[in-house]
Amino acid sequence: MAKTEKKQGDKSLQKTGKAAPQDIAAQLELKPGQSIDLLKALHILTREGKLNQDSRRKLKQVYHLYQFIEPILQDLAKNEHAVTLADHGAGKSYLGFILYDLYFKAQGRGSIYGIETRAPLVEASQKLAAELGFDRMSFLNMSVAESTQADFMPERFDVITALHACDTATDDAIAFGLEKKAKAMVLVPCCQAEVAACLRQTKAISLTRTPLAELWRHPIHTREMGSQITNVLRCLYLEACGYQVTVTELVGWEHSMKNELIVARYTGHKKRAAAERLKQLLTEFGLESLAKTRYTQLPQEALAEQSAE
Repeated sequence: MAKTEKKQGDKSLQKTGKAAPQDIAAQLELKPGQSIDLLKALHILTREGKLNQDSRRKLKQVYHLYQFIEPILQDLAKNEHAVTLADHGAGKSYLGFILYDLYFKAQGRGSIYGIETRAPLVEASQKLAAELGFDRMSFLNMSVAESTQADFMPERFDVITALHACDTATDDAIAFGLEKKAKAMVLVPCCQAEVAACLRQTKAISLTRTPLAELWRHPIHTREMGSQITNVLRCLYLEACGYQVTVTELVGWEHSMKNELIVARYTGHKKRAAAERLKQLLTEFGLESLAKTRYTQLPQEALAEQSAE
């Protein structure tokens, strides 16, 4: 009898093509109160309530990232503080919408600002936020660098996020966080070409100066080394500016090759050793030009020593 009922249930599902709400929740590991309508609007679920396989990897990344961000939000929200969060390189704002749905909506306070350069994505996010009643979400059509100078933005932000912000946008997000005195930054860097370009330009000289240059002699290694060096420099820069930094894997490599998660919490303890290491690495890899353009908030004595050299 039980088998008959199960078969009938399966046939019913096949006829309607719709998954029961509890089935959807089980597939996606939804949290209490999470909006299925939002997931449909983001095209993570189809209109019939089925899981969109193309978006599954992205959702897994966002959910996993939320596990790191939620404790930070809870800590900062103590004493009824209204947390402000800036999401840089927001894209379709998967992260921003899910953060609002899972955390900010129930809090009844706090705001999220999505920063994105592609106007159609900004307009779509603005429309969706209005439809869902997410009235404490704002979306701005500008670059990360432009948002740092925008006078209509809050003077301070509590949390900065950047999920796969391309090229130097992650560096711009860090600069924004430092300018806005952010209490925490959660970064998942994407492709990065700036350091690789510098390594390429100085490759011939480096090969005559140090055997280490063999690490980036071939083009594919230049790209990989450039990315690795970039993230190491970012971490040292954050430590030199008073942040405690942890670096870990976001999700399994089968979901994304851009998988490095940098979490920085402000402590106020500016590590001189980190500034010194950063300076030494810039010199070792022929990247001295970045000191005054990319790492502008390094302690002045470190910059002065490098200029003297």
